[in-house]
Amino acid sequence: MKQKITEQLEIPAGISCEAENNIVKCKKDGKELVKKINVPCLVVSMKDNKITLECMEGNKRDFKTIKSHIAHIKNMFLGLQNEYVYKLESCNVHFPTTIKSDGDRVVISNFLGEKTPRYAKILKGVKVEISGPKITVTSADKDSAGQTAANLERATKIKNRDRRIFQDGIFLTDRPGGAK
Repeated sequence: MKQKITEQLEIPAGISCEAENNIVKCKKDGKELVKKINVPCLVVSMKDNKITLECMEGNKRDFKTIKSHIAHIKNMFLGLQNEYVYKLESCNVHFPTTIKSDGDRVVISNFLGEKTPRYAKILKGVKVEISGPKITVTSADKDSAGQTAANLERATKIKNRDRRIFQDGIFLTDRPGGAK
């Protein structure tokens, strides 16, 4: 059954937002996050310090999509107030691995004794700090920080070897919210 679906989200104090052409821009203290909502039936607008997501003729699938985008916008608000921090740790059993940041990527050298280095991409707006085996990924954008942490883990994925013996790699130790 099709019906009109409307959801509103109040903008927290200190955050300024704009909503045009289904693009939501939020700013605070020089940080800016942009989220494009690319759903055909969904209209995004701003009224009275509230962001409104509206679908004229929607069903339960459209309602779930609206709720998902509300959650993404809430994550933007939380990221502008407190940055998201992911902590990873490098574990090497066989060969000493060298990890360093090089512009928009992380270079992982001598992983399992390999001659060619492995690379992990750092997304825009993400800061990566490396101190010994500990790696800290920080960003106001939860999606970018999480994807950068995943890129680091994926760069050290081991194939065609016994995982019980070859336990080398970069592993996530702590993420926002505490759960793993």
